[in-house]
Amino acid sequence: MDPVEMSLKYTFRRLGPDDADSLAALMRVFGAAFGEPATYGQKPLSAAYVRQQLGKEHVIAVVGETQGEVVGGLVAYVLDKLEDERREVYLYDLAVAEAHRRRGVARGVIRELQRIAAGLGASVIFVQADIEDGPAIALYETLGPRITAYHFEFDAADDQAGSG
Repeated sequence: MDPVEMSLKYTFRRLGPDDADSLAALMRVFGAAFGEPATYGQKPLSAAYVRQQLGKEHVIAVVGETQGEVVGGLVAYVLDKLEDERREVYLYDLAVAEAHRRRGVARGVIRELQRIAAGLGASVIFVQADIEDGPAIALYETLGPRITAYHFEFDAADDQAGSG
């Protein structure tokens, strides 16, 4: 690692309603990291939508930055539970630009999420990792136990509802 790389300092912060440019940069990081640039940025979000979403308490976007550049981050959602008076946080997306991996950026954005979640009264943060994503699994195992589950997706509108 060269001396310039060793001297990089990272800061971590939650995005707010006026952070449209930082959110767009985070979406580019996601697109590159997930190999889905069209999904994360093909259709630019309106300024009003970004302000509205980033202004919601239950929508959390955290970025890791160095020298004014977004190099990683996450998006998470607060879930208010009905079986108990508590909240949980679902960490939905997390990525770090390839040039900044293995330097504490992922752990830094997670630690910031933990701070935010605690402040919102959340009892736990949970995340899914693809079976083939070894680095993500290794990171998450350092933070808590692995719980094996199945993940299912289905359309919100089911034309066949009630026919089974």
